[in-house]
Amino acid sequence: MSSSYAHLLRGKAFLRGQWIDALDGCVFNVTDPAGGRLLGTVPDMGADDARAAVAHAHAAGPAWRALPVQVRAAHLMAWHALILKESEALAALLSAEQGKPLAEARGEVLHGAAYLHWFAEEARRIQGDVLPPPVGGKRMLVTKEPIGVVGAITPWNYPNSMVTRKCAPALAAGCTMVLKPAESTPLSALALAALAEQAGLPSGVLNVVTGDPKAIGTMLATHPLVRKLSFTGSTAVGKLLSQQAAGTVKRLSLELGGNAPFIVFDDADVERAVDGVLRAKFRNAGQACISPNRLFVQARVHDAFCARLAEKSSALQVGRACEPGVAMGPLIHEQALARVAALVDGAVAEGARVLTGGLRLPLDGPFYAPTVLVDVRQDMRISATEVFGPVAPVCRFETEQQVLTWANDTPYGLAAYVYTADMRRIFRMLDALECGMVAINDTAMSNEGAPFGGVKESGFGREGSSYGLDDYLVLKYACIGGLD
Repeated sequence: MSSSYAHLLRGKAFLRGQWIDALDGCVFNVTDPAGGRLLGTVPDMGADDARAAVAHAHAAGPAWRALPVQVRAAHLMAWHALILKESEALAALLSAEQGKPLAEARGEVLHGAAYLHWFAEEARRIQGDVLPPPVGGKRMLVTKEPIGVVGAITPWNYPNSMVTRKCAPALAAGCTMVLKPAESTPLSALALAALAEQAGLPSGVLNVVTGDPKAIGTMLATHPLVRKLSFTGSTAVGKLLSQQAAGTVKRLSLELGGNAPFIVFDDADVERAVDGVLRAKFRNAGQACISPNRLFVQARVHDAFCARLAEKSSALQVGRACEPGVAMGPLIHEQALARVAALVDGAVAEGARVLTGGLRLPLDGPFYAPTVLVDVRQDMRISATEVFGPVAPVCRFETEQQVLTWANDTPYGLAAYVYTADMRRIFRMLDALECGMVAINDTAMSNEGAPFGGVKESGFGREGSSYGLDDYLVLKYACIGGLD
């Protein structure tokens, strides 16, 4: 597999249009989570390196924002075309450093590319307003301008699409960027930067720094020239960045943790609901912020649903990303597996039963079996914790009001899933669920034309859609008098 992406491997960071080392020359290793194979080394940068990147982004800002919007859009479309051309190589690289099956990686690459295409077109629709003046002889205008230098911190679970989901709207709006990818999966971000370079993106518009997450994150959150910070990751880190950014009153977009309910009513198509869980729960080995974390199944269909889910879950093939037929790969590292195993063991100690899975698989790497738990209660630790692994805890419920109370009984509010055939119930659930996104009888909610984001401690701001572009723009009001 390695030969297919060797031409995209970069062992240096990307600043001011050049590939450079860390100021102190330090590097760190990037390894395959399935077996620990060394994939490459990248610069282990710190605050000073990131500070230099901010300076380069700031210097490149005036020329980039002054370009006609059609020219900025053309750069994004050229980048998009190169990603499509190199999609197989990008998918192979993504699978190698993150562990997800190749089919999933291919889907992520195409999903990521779609954001560039969408925002290249959406940039042409950045429009202002002319307001009616209160008296004669005046004009009142509202324009939209790029916010300035953007700092972006992306996670390891979607190391390709999270990059373009942040870069596309920022660059389309006329902002310049400093991007910090996760230290577990920096190679995909650097490969995308290499393609952006080939696409002719001007020097300094996109800068990619790799290394110390605490030092770089703190610098981006506190630097006065960084006017916007976009972060996807844990709620704990998001809260810390929010505190740090307050000193410069920086605009934030935070896409944080989730604890998504998956609600199956007794009038639902059980087979369709089971297939929905399989797609949403075990995709990326459950390592997704919108992964169903609490399955609530109404009493009349509970046993049939659980039996079918256990049957289909146990049939999923688990293995290395490059192996044919693999439906689920490893967890990102050993610490992640230990955390998932502890949550499952704790739930069992509290009274839950394992229908299938519940153990580490005898493979080379942090592989955990697809797991279905039953007899789960709301007062268990697993019900209050984002599992971030291939575990489906199922809780039986009786009434609609009961399940609504349970579903909203969480500090998180990112996504929710509802399966029912009752149209009236659909709209009741849409109104009552406290979350930013709801999927009804479906699980494929994420796409470039829809606003992605949450409420409560799942964060704020939206990515994708025209709403996502607004997060990188500021309004300027002009009052022009003396025209009479």
